[in-house]
Amino acid sequence: MDTIDLNLLPALDALLTEGSVTAAARRLGLSSSAMSRTLARLRAATGDPLLVRAGRGLVPTPRAIALRERVHVLARDVRAVLSPQDGTLDLATLERTFTIRANEGFIALFSAPLVAAVVATAPHARLRFAPKPVKEAGPLRDGTIDLEIGVLGDFAPEVRTHLLFRDRFVGVVGQGHPLLSAPVTPERYAAARHVVVSRRGQFTGPVDDALETLGLTREIVAVVPGFPDALRIARQSDLVALVTQSCLSDARFEDGLVSFTLPVETPEIAVVALWHPRMEADPGHRWLRETVIAVCGPPRRRRNRRTMAARAPCLLLDAQGMRYRL
Repeated sequence: MDTIDLNLLPALDALLTEGSVTAAARRLGLSSSAMSRTLARLRAATGDPLLVRAGRGLVPTPRAIALRERVHVLARDVRAVLSPQDGTLDLATLERTFTIRANEGFIALFSAPLVAAVVATAPHARLRFAPKPVKEAGPLRDGTIDLEIGVLGDFAPEVRTHLLFRDRFVGVVGQGHPLLSAPVTPERYAAARHVVVSRRGQFTGPVDDALETLGLTREIVAVVPGFPDALRIARQSDLVALVTQSCLSDARFEDGLVSFTLPVETPEIAVVALWHPRMEADPGHRWLRETVIAVCGPPRRRRNRRTMAARAPCLLLDAQGMRYRL
């Protein structure tokens, strides 16, 4: 590259297009003498006169005629590559497939409103919802997925995040459960039998840590992979389920169930959208992020105490804790 001066390319394009040193200089904002010196450099670089005198004007050589269209395309492409990206986006004509990686709970509650929002503004765009068999940043880095939904925690250091909403754990029992016959204290809660959620089959989590500080332990009878499983067991048995409050937003799981505030403190759950910085300035990806944030943002408070966290996903956390992402 030491012998190639790409600054000559727009000058050559102007000269071959205008066929005049004066007009080319005016087009590039240069003096006629500066453009004449540039023409001399171009003749030396190409080994061709390019423009020769014909009467009072200049005419192109055969080589210049052969290069004219090619040079114009090259100059246009160079300007496009080395200029800031146009931030405008025509959603009416956008044809693009976006991939969102999330767990089943998020997809169950948010896929329909997300698709509706996308179709309403970008009718030719498509959404692909991908499962989360493992937690890794590779698909974000290589562009396999555009956006990931997860719990705020350790992740690849360069990944960008935006808070969607916050969630918390609650206890759930079947209607008429003896635990609700009196205030739920740590002692009465620990004395009950429990079903917990863990993708890795672990029996303990933050609730057990909190109980341990009080000198209490609870009896865990069953471990299931998802919150819907825990809710079904709680409805049909005397076991106490620990779920995220957002799970109760799904009416299918509310019949025959009653939720209550835990008698111990547990960490708050921050649900975020994650993306790689390589997509930060992309107009289409920015629109996708804004759409997800608008649809999945903090819900409005409702009067029904059992559904105050409506429109948020069931979070699949290992051992009902903060250690593992959606």
